[in-house]
Amino acid sequence: MRLTASLLAILPLTIAAQQQKPLGENLQSWFEKAKSYIPNAASAPVASTAAKAAASNVVPLTKDNWQSVLTPSTTDPFEGPESWMVFFSGGNKTCYGKCAGLEQAWNESAALMAVDPSSPRLAYVNCDRQPVLCASWSAGPPTIWYIQLPVAQADQSKPATTIRIVGLNTTTTTARDIVKIHTDKTYEKKPVYEGALHPFNGWVAQYGLLMPLGYVMYGFANIPSWAFMIGISMFSRYIMSKRTGGAQQEVNQAQRSAPLGGAPPANEPAR
Repeated sequence: MRLTASLLAILPLTIAAQQQKPLGENLQSWFEKAKSYIPNAASAPVASTAAKAAASNVVPLTKDNWQSVLTPSTTDPFEGPESWMVFFSGGNKTCYGKCAGLEQAWNESAALMAVDPSSPRLAYVNCDRQPVLCASWSAGPPTIWYIQLPVAQADQSKPATTIRIVGLNTTTTTARDIVKIHTDKTYEKKPVYEGALHPFNGWVAQYGLLMPLGYVMYGFANIPSWAFMIGISMFSRYIMSKRTGGAQQEVNQAQRSAPLGGAPPANEPAR
């Protein structure tokens, strides 16, 4: 009875100490404990479960829905900005078949962040399936874009959307590393993206040219190299033919303007 009473007395102190730990340490501890209870033979079912959890917590982005999805879910200026983590992945074409491990790590991290009410909203883009969207954003796998969407202020002004791009290593990045982007705010180590193809603030987007430019860039990317060589060869031959043709026309014009008999020799008197 004394032992039970002692445990009951210590339990509130243990819970309070646990609550004082940073969220990143708690998530890491939960993740390590979960991994210790999972045998290696169960890795496939765990990956499947993580994929199902991610599917319910991650929004797939396309060239048609990204503008409607990436909008603040609130209009209260005191609650912004709203954070998003967008994972850009791909297959054999855009990621050269090296993103399979990162896909599993992303699914596991999505399942972990689903239990954290302060975690950002999650989205996913497969550049093999959405090449125009990736081209218009100038985005490529494997990266995570940490986007902070501002909320319109009371005076209807809207601050700029902040984007930071976090590169992922295809061999060493784990689910814990992805979770730390949020919990440890490792995204803040990356510079703010301010390029012309910024999907919210860039001048291309401001003029409504983002998606048309994406189609153009995607089209150029799919032109084979031999077609470029043939085009350059034909263009250079056209330029050379114009130059040589113009010189030949000048020679012909000079011959037509000369007298039929030709000019008399200098020592021969004209008759």
